[in-house]
Amino acid sequence: MHPESKMSTCKFMNQDIENRGNKLPKHVQGPSVVVTNRTVVMAEPERRRRQRYVEKDGKCNVHHGNVRETYRYFTDIFTTLVDLKWRFNLLVFTMVYTITWIFFGFIWWLIAYIRGDLDHVEDAEWTPCVDKLNGFVSAFLFSIETETTIGYGYRVITDKCPEGIILLLVQAILGSIVNAFMVGCMFVKISQPKKRAETLMFSNMAVISVRDGKLCLMFRVGDLRNSHIVEASIRAKLIKSKQTKEGEFIPLNQTDINVGFDTGDDRLFLVSPLIICHEFNEQSPFWEMSKDQLGKEDFEIVVILEGMVEATGMTCQARSSYVESEVLWGHRFMPVLTLEEGFYEVDYDTFHNTDETPTPSCSAKELAEQKAKGENLQLLSTNGKNKLNLEKQVKEPTDNEAEPIVSNGDVCKTKMEVWGSV
Repeated sequence: MHPESKMSTCKFMNQDIENRGNKLPKHVQGPSVVVTNRTVVMAEPERRRRQRYVEKDGKCNVHHGNVRETYRYFTDIFTTLVDLKWRFNLLVFTMVYTITWIFFGFIWWLIAYIRGDLDHVEDAEWTPCVDKLNGFVSAFLFSIETETTIGYGYRVITDKCPEGIILLLVQAILGSIVNAFMVGCMFVKISQPKKRAETLMFSNMAVISVRDGKLCLMFRVGDLRNSHIVEASIRAKLIKSKQTKEGEFIPLNQTDINVGFDTGDDRLFLVSPLIICHEFNEQSPFWEMSKDQLGKEDFEIVVILEGMVEATGMTCQARSSYVESEVLWGHRFMPVLTLEEGFYEVDYDTFHNTDETPTPSCSAKELAEQKAKGENLQLLSTNGKNKLNLEKQVKEPTDNEAEPIVSNGDVCKTKMEVWGSV
């Protein structure tokens, strides 16, 4: 087969990477609204919206039905109360205290009724169990004073009532248990780090492009707060139904997507936005997927960012997902980090922005096979004249060219700009 016909099996998208506009200085830029909500969802194409497994804001679209063993929720009553919505949690909190006050108030009234204290309210020579207790309302008030240790000093228990002393001990102990349980439940619910995940951002789109000569799937994560996530780690799952060789159908099968577990790149120092990369290799579920197949596939990529909140030490988890229509082939993320005078600044206005970049439309498997045969894959720019080679070409900067300070592709400032500002 002729070499040109071989190369035709792996065409490159004609994209112009020279049209990227230069970033204007800050004093020239107009006011811009920075989208800081990580749950913002870009408009999907005009077609039937497919059901997600995980929403963009991290909510899992799974409902448990026909659960007959509901007693299991009560065996772990503490977690059940914490998981309740706030309105139900406050209702339970109020009802528990009210019921215990009424219950013990009824017991105090019952003791006074059996002893005959209610018949000798005006008798100065009668020694009641509880002084100044003349009905159920006063017994209820005395129960509240006992359990909350208010102690107004108007109603007091006397030493001539052993059953009252025993009841006082029981109410004091049970009241302490109720306080510990309910206050602990409210404290855990208040201190839950769920809201911390709202300031952890994921890019609206994932991209596929060539990085270091290999096809890669990439998405961006960022943290809006100055207090960092400690021991941050990232992982990804491919949610896709499959059928085994034996004919078994597995709905929503979960497959691990390697985002740097072997090299330690999955452990993040999330001070500034980072681009998470998954390389298409033999172990990748996207090894045989081409650009044409991407539009025909039906899958969902779930990304999970975990770490400890620096302020509280509690574990926080943020989730998001990308369906096949939210994966852009032949794009890469625009830089968001600029070097200012004495510090780096993150521009979240371009956090979700991408640029087109020349990318082969064939699969990573076909790309590796052609590279193994020694074929130099070429691509054409939009004018159809200039040919670019896939192999990395290192170009030495001339005297009139600006040499980048860093090589991570995410910083816009150059040395010439720095020297020009001195």
